[in-house]
Amino acid sequence: MSFIRGAWKLLVGIKDALVLLFMLLFFALLWATLSARPNPASVTKGALLVDLKGTLVEQPEESDTMAVLAGTTNVARQHRLRDVVRAIEAAAGDDRIKAVVLDLDSFAGGGQAALARTGAALDKVRAAKKPVLAFATGYTDDGYQLAAHASEVWLDPMGMALFTGPGGSRLYYKGLIDKLGISTKVYRVGTFKSAVEPYTRTDQSPEAREANQALASALWQMWQDDVARARPKAQIAAFVARPDTQIAAAGGDLAQAALKAGLVDRIGDRIAFGKRIGEIAGTESGKPEGNFRHTRLANFIAANPEKSSGNAIGVVTVAGEIVDGKALPGTAGGDTISELILKGLAEKNLKALVVRVDSPGGSVLASEKIRQAVLQAKVKGLPVVVSMGSVAASGGYWVATPADRIFAEPSTITGSIGVFGILPTFENALAKVGVTSDGVATTPLSGQPDLLGGTNATFDTVMQSSIENIYARFLGLVSQSRKLPVARVDSIAQGRVWDGGTARQLGLIDGFGGVEEAVAEAARRAGLDSAKAHAEYLDPQPSLTTQLLKSWTTDDDGEQPATDALTRLAQARTAYLIRAVDDARRLAAGPAVRAQCLECPTTGGKMPVLNTSLLARLAGWIMQ
Repeated sequence: MSFIRGAWKLLVGIKDALVLLFMLLFFALLWATLSARPNPASVTKGALLVDLKGTLVEQPEESDTMAVLAGTTNVARQHRLRDVVRAIEAAAGDDRIKAVVLDLDSFAGGGQAALARTGAALDKVRAAKKPVLAFATGYTDDGYQLAAHASEVWLDPMGMALFTGPGGSRLYYKGLIDKLGISTKVYRVGTFKSAVEPYTRTDQSPEAREANQALASALWQMWQDDVARARPKAQIAAFVARPDTQIAAAGGDLAQAALKAGLVDRIGDRIAFGKRIGEIAGTESGKPEGNFRHTRLANFIAANPEKSSGNAIGVVTVAGEIVDGKALPGTAGGDTISELILKGLAEKNLKALVVRVDSPGGSVLASEKIRQAVLQAKVKGLPVVVSMGSVAASGGYWVATPADRIFAEPSTITGSIGVFGILPTFENALAKVGVTSDGVATTPLSGQPDLLGGTNATFDTVMQSSIENIYARFLGLVSQSRKLPVARVDSIAQGRVWDGGTARQLGLIDGFGGVEEAVAEAARRAGLDSAKAHAEYLDPQPSLTTQLLKSWTTDDDGEQPATDALTRLAQARTAYLIRAVDDARRLAAGPAVRAQCLECPTTGGKMPVLNTSLLARLAGWIMQ
């Protein structure tokens, strides 16, 4: 009996210890969460430090909880565009902020439209007679588009400035597919829908080359124009045309070449840069050389929350690839986005709806589900305005068709009005190793699509008819939305991608502007004073678990982008290779019918971070 009592006491003791342990863990996590939150009260007199380590995106990605716990996620840090812009513009009118400091040393880029919008915010700071200082070890296209808007551009003595412009090689798998004996069944409509060409050709078609060159040239010209307006003394044209000559003239010193070309104002290391800012913003005693008084970006964002007074204009964000079902932020799940819209319409007193699109498209079904949800706003009599970010193509344009008015930026990538489907079959590959297939059928579609034995003519006809029907529906939606004849829409569709400036001339968009202009237009159409309205963002709310897990990480967690320009350029091309393989994997996994622009550039942050798990996936996929 004493043994039983002893065992019972032991079990009770273990139970009490576990309860105490879990309570301690809970309060530790709660403390970590509260202490990790940005502190709006910590705004001090000095400089606003805009440390853009990572990428600038429309909607930061949220990692799956289990992936975080397993340590299998490694998403680069991402900054929400609207938060960064709001903070910079607020700094222009805040007497406590004496200067804005851009730390671009580990900036990995963003969409061209996003960079232009951020540059415009920096111009407001300079218009308020406040200095903007930028520093980096290496400047490439994206970072320099921001730095050009600074009043002082600094470059590390060991650094360089190298600009490549849009373009580069693309992988074509036709030769490999033929060697492996894989048959690629492609169903498509559109002369310029070149997303499938890597699986059917060994090079670009003349039509694809024409369209890609026109887009790249337009975007490059806009980049040069933006830089020239922001920094007239920069000899961009000469430096880009013959960088080797410019560097040779500087005795091989890349930093001095950038200085002589007027690309930068000062050559100096981070300590010298810090001392310069200290002259403007002040320093703190007892701190290392190069310190300066400053407020962190996160704290300043927290101290300047989004406007919440006045009439509410709902804003829903469609960012990333459009996929079926639910998805975490950074990917546009059809069910997730439609539920956010419908819930906002039901529970909030919205006066209008703005759809902010930064997506290359994806699933046709998911795109249609989002469009149907947007139409419910019109059923309720609400005006609908679309604001396009850096990319709003294919399925991203599909969801924009209910709009009363569409805004975009000149550098927005849009169009790609086309549909395609692709299925790999392996009958020839299996035959090479002596494997064949056979069976019985009760209908012409029994066992179809037969990926092992090959699809039959009946299935191919059904699939192609489906693609053509969806394309005709796409044309009809655009025709109705843009008030253009279907034949005219067909002539500018065909899967071709357009820059925002050309899209406006073609009638695919109505005017230039960002989300602020879209909200103002939506308010006007609702009969409201735009000054008395505010954007009510219909964003998914992170769970308590997600917030707790996020509190464990810091700004320095995960792999960081390289600081030198050459490594950053090389990493960008390697990331493009991984993205291409991921595109191939997703095409094989479905959905079979897509309205997606695979050739559209990534918009900063959607590229995977280079790590061993991705490289292993790349090798594994090739070896399958």
